Amino acid sequence: MKCPVCGSDCIEDAGVVLGRLPDLFSPCDQCSYRVLDKNAPLSDGKYTPPCRCGKRFIDEVYAHLYVILVEEGVFSGKEPLRAVGSPLIHPGVFTAAPPFLPEDSLVLLSPRVTVPVAERFVAEVPEIRGVVRSGDFVPGAVDPTLEKSPRTYDLLAGCDVRAGIFPTSAGPLVIYTQQSLIHIEFPRPRNPKIESVERRLKEGLPAVFVDACAGNGTLGLCAALHGVGKVILNDAWYAAAYWSAQNIHVNRKALKVTGVTTTLSYDEMKARQVSREPVLVAETEGEQDVSVFFGDYRELWKVLPPGPVCAVLDLFDKSDMEANRRIMKEWRDRVPGEVFIP
Repeated sequence: MKCPVCGSDCIEDAGVVLGRLPDLFSPCDQCSYRVLDKNAPLSDGKYTPPCRCGKRFIDEVYAHLYVILVEEGVFSGKEPLRAVGSPLIHPGVFTAAPPFLPEDSLVLLSPRVTVPVAERFVAEVPEIRGVVRSGDFVPGAVDPTLEKSPRTYDLLAGCDVRAGIFPTSAGPLVIYTQQSLIHIEFPRPRNPKIESVERRLKEGLPAVFVDACAGNGTLGLCAALHGVGKVILNDAWYAAAYWSAQNIHVNRKALKVTGVTTTLSYDEMKARQVSREPVLVAETEGEQDVSVFFGDYRELWKVLPPGPVCAVLDLFDKSDMEANRRIMKEWRDRVPGEVFIP
């Protein structure tokens, strides 16, 4: 699949991504490594190149990045190693030990990187996939009322599209995201949100499952993977709705679908940024009916099928209990069936 960010075929089917996992971040018998103090400066100002197998221990990659930051005058050489930024491996998967990184496997988030530095990172550090200038906020449309304008990080160089592997009791899901536009979700051995959905599904599969604030579609696709016949995903933020649709295609071979038809392009959705009225983005063919809408969850009732549905509302801020109760009541007043917050 063509990536809308870099134009290459970097969006792969789930089976291809999963097939590489067993030894993707493991060393060969020739790999060497040194564990560096992340809270101290790089004392020797040196780094070692990748092994002949093409992998390099993550600390050594950070040493390489640190040297460039010093050469470019961004660092004085007194900063701790961790100041380089936050590493997001691709594909994101839980690892019991620090990874040995192959080429094109790391998206770096950093508040201090400049465009020239980012371009050097991509050109000279083979493990770097993309460089994003981050901020002290969560990217995307995180205000459920949509009154506040969405904010995003800045992709400075390379590609910030990366996959994450999310285990479910019905098998793993491969979920792609555009990291400058959507909040980070780290794959872990246990995912409380997925487990919440699976507890509900164990009570019996609903006729219709709605993931009303879908993000990249993980919870809705979890329901589809468990065999729910009709699944509806929705998000008001263009990047979330777009990648939800792409993630249906990525995971289609694990579902009972024969194809995915999209009705809006990435550029068309980007031009709108946020949608209040739900607009159909994608729908499937086959035994399972999985569709994606681009719109405000509060307006989603207008396009839902008649009859009761089981809905999950994965609200960004779950700490405001009074707001949560109000949102749940508003949903129940319009949509028959069940609704829960994972």
